[in-house]
Amino acid sequence: MEIKSYLNQQRLMFEAALDSFIPAAAGDFKKHIEAMRYSLLAGGKRVRPILCLAAARAIAGSDIDEQDILPVACALECIHTYSLIHDDLPAMDDDDLRRGKATNHVLYGEAGAILAGDGLLTWAFDLLCNPEYGNLEAGKRLAISHCIARAAGSYGMVGGQALDIASENSDFPFETLKTIHKSKTGALITASVVSGALAAGADKNQLAAMEQYGKQIGLAFQIVDDLLNVTATTEQLGKAAGSDAELGKATYPAYFGVEETRTRAHNAVEEAKKCLAAFDDKAEPLRLLAEYIYIRSH
Repeated sequence: MEIKSYLNQQRLMFEAALDSFIPAAAGDFKKHIEAMRYSLLAGGKRVRPILCLAAARAIAGSDIDEQDILPVACALECIHTYSLIHDDLPAMDDDDLRRGKATNHVLYGEAGAILAGDGLLTWAFDLLCNPEYGNLEAGKRLAISHCIARAAGSYGMVGGQALDIASENSDFPFETLKTIHKSKTGALITASVVSGALAAGADKNQLAAMEQYGKQIGLAFQIVDDLLNVTATTEQLGKAAGSDAELGKATYPAYFGVEETRTRAHNAVEEAKKCLAAFDDKAEPLRLLAEYIYIRSH
């Protein structure tokens, strides 16, 4: 399997699915929905939905019905996009560029961007809970919704962002940095893997392995993000390079320098691949995704 071709094919599929799931910008709420669609359909790697579907296929292979997984995978991308909209706000990271385009608040105003993020967050749970989307049984829907809600909330992504902001321009122990990375980025990536496994009917041992894999690639993903913020250009990133240092962010390069950071990212990827030892070739996309996370340039 050639990973770039695989990722591009998967990305195009999810682009089409997102476009179909999100409401059309029409009627009384046209401007609000337009703002939601603007950020959701502005591009991106679609790593979280790709991981979700890949995990489901690693468990069930061709027995899995793709149409059952698409709403779950797209819900994860809605939550991720809402977090980016809010991260970019003047009260947070105050960024004017995201994915090479103007950030949401630049085009729709601060209040419009906040509401666009709120709309995407709540739409995600419509996708997860609405029985019109897919044929997952109620017990699976409940377990997946709980997994994603926990990862997105105060003990996951939102809590990690709060700690990240509180730690700016201050001395903090390395344990704080690990907590920020595990929560702000790692929690939703782990939930992406686990939710796909849950949808496919994974057993206890499979779920445990998938959760550990998700934690390791979540760590690798954020470490590489830290690294790219130092080593890549604004054009490569599609957002402002060097912003972490300007904001006094807690990052791996700030603690360890570039080379040690690179080593730690590589180690996390290797640990992730070890978590898949009990899985057969159906898990090969997950192995390749772990490697891609390490070598990506944006």
